[in-house]
Amino acid sequence: MTADTSTPRPAWSLERVPAVWLVVGGIVSVQFGAAIAKQLFPLVPPTAMVWLRLVTSAVVFLLVVRPRLRGHSRDDWVVALLFGVSLATMNWAIYQSFARIPLGIAVTIEFLGPLAVAVVGSRRPRDLVWVLLAGLGVGLLGLSRTRLDVAGVLFALLAAAGWAAYILLSARTGRRWPGVSGLVVASLVGAVALAPPAVVEAGSRLLEPRVLLLGLAVGLLSSVIPYSLELTALRRITPRVFGILMSLEPAVAALAAMLLLAEFLNSVQWVAMACVVVASVGSTRTSREPSGPVTI
Repeated sequence: MTADTSTPRPAWSLERVPAVWLVVGGIVSVQFGAAIAKQLFPLVPPTAMVWLRLVTSAVVFLLVVRPRLRGHSRDDWVVALLFGVSLATMNWAIYQSFARIPLGIAVTIEFLGPLAVAVVGSRRPRDLVWVLLAGLGVGLLGLSRTRLDVAGVLFALLAAAGWAAYILLSARTGRRWPGVSGLVVASLVGAVALAPPAVVEAGSRLLEPRVLLLGLAVGLLSSVIPYSLELTALRRITPRVFGILMSLEPAVAALAAMLLLAEFLNSVQWVAMACVVVASVGSTRTSREPSGPVTI
């Protein structure tokens, strides 16, 4: 009789959790992390908070992944640099938006970025329906009785553009950098890029232990934990299913804002959010993507 020498699986691991719940858990972590960050803006201003978040994720991923930095071409570094700039822009702009308009509205507008990438990439006339539906949602936000800060809306649109660039550059980065090495480099680039404005905005407060701990908590909730969950889930579900699940983000953001920030949306704003969410789901379902899970 041959003894079983295989390594036993631990009693609990992420691999035992259904992939759908991993994605949902990541969404909840991101949006509740954002709500907590907004609560802390009086103590840690938005730019400083984003910088602490990027530093946290960069350090954690650097220690865990230990990417190989040698042997890459100049083009590889240019792509990683642009990827980092898009990451920094996306996060900085959305946090500036959070400081000015409700969390759920900001995330809804930001979602126009990935929606635009999905629709433009399909090039099918019928997908114009999703563009019109998303446009209706944004138009309803403008017709709402609650006036939105113009700068907050513009920052959310800038975040949407940053997210679109992030999606497009992530594919190029993945082809040039193995595993998640490109994301680690991008996080480092983003942290370096935002360091000067963060120092100007927060000054010596960035060195206070309480501020560092709060930044660490937000970084773990908004970057490290969700990315780890999503990475595990993407090994077992298709990009299409993942995209549909990610369409829950505006609704979860609105829920987090209600529970933690007492930000309540009116009926018109909820309908506007629903239009964007449905447009996102529709564009994802009709997109031409690989049918199998992602190889990471």
